Amino acid sequence: MSTATGAATALSTRRFGRTDMEITRVGFGAWAIGGGDWAVGWGAQDDRDSVAAIRHAIERGINWIDTAAVYGLGHSEEVVRQALADIPADRRPYVFTKCGLIWDENDRKALPLRIGARASIRREVENSLRRLGVERIDLYQMHWPAEDGTPVEDYWQTLLDLKKEGKVRAVGLSNHKVDQLEKAERLGHVDTLQPPFSAIRRDVAAAELPWCAAHQTGVIVYSPMQSGLLTGRFTAQRAGALPANDWRSRNPEFSGEKLMRNLTLADAFRPIAERHGTSVATVAVAWTLAWPGVTGAIVGARSPEQVDGWLDAARIELTREDLAAIAAAIAETGAGAGPQMPAV
Repeated sequence: MSTATGAATALSTRRFGRTDMEITRVGFGAWAIGGGDWAVGWGAQDDRDSVAAIRHAIERGINWIDTAAVYGLGHSEEVVRQALADIPADRRPYVFTKCGLIWDENDRKALPLRIGARASIRREVENSLRRLGVERIDLYQMHWPAEDGTPVEDYWQTLLDLKKEGKVRAVGLSNHKVDQLEKAERLGHVDTLQPPFSAIRRDVAAAELPWCAAHQTGVIVYSPMQSGLLTGRFTAQRAGALPANDWRSRNPEFSGEKLMRNLTLADAFRPIAERHGTSVATVAVAWTLAWPGVTGAIVGARSPEQVDGWLDAARIELTREDLAAIAAAIAETGAGAGPQMPAV
């Protein structure tokens, strides 16, 4: 259904693994637009702002949206459908979504369960197709490894079957490690991986990114700005004022010594941003795109202005000197963990 051509503003694209999709270096992340009325929400969000942000991203040339059934307990997918409703088919972006997290309709604040049972995933894909208003999902991903006893081989086979049946165009895994990728690959190619990756959370650079590069598995990283910490606009005061319905208020990276290290690292991005005539947020996203194996970065936005704050990452390339300066700042601050600089 999606062709993702004819965007108002052209951005360069890369082939997404072995799939037939060419995607822009950044995509629109739809987690926060699910709203705050669930266990892992980002606080209150106006749907009108969400729709405006999505449409603005498309007008600026972004050609893919990443959402999930669980975001807002179905609401994010519904907002994506609303935003795309009036866009001609030949200008629609690719739409990626995820399965495997089942929520309690009677308790929105309960953490969703990680379910991989075949019948459950098949129900989920039908619900996502309905909420998104599409006949085929461009990329369908298992959100987390299952915790209901379903082996990775079993739920991966279910996704492969959905691809063969034409309900989804490509299939991928999110938040999975190399040993799980290996098990899945033996059954059928893992089209994509979606891991967390930022200058603070760097562990996937050690094993998962090299594995994906070696297997021609596309990679779209999430939280490249570490959920706001690397935007250059976050402060200790803002962290202390996060509302209870914002999951970050309970995350250790947003308090105490870790928060101070993270904000100091973000400050070290400022000279680099100035050299490139761009924002700290853009540098944070561009850092993830500098690593071999990374196809694109998922970047959230709750307004058109936020889209404009990081869109330059689709265009700029950090120099070796930039990457060395960031590696030095990582070492000096002690922020996060994992490899500090790509071997390029």
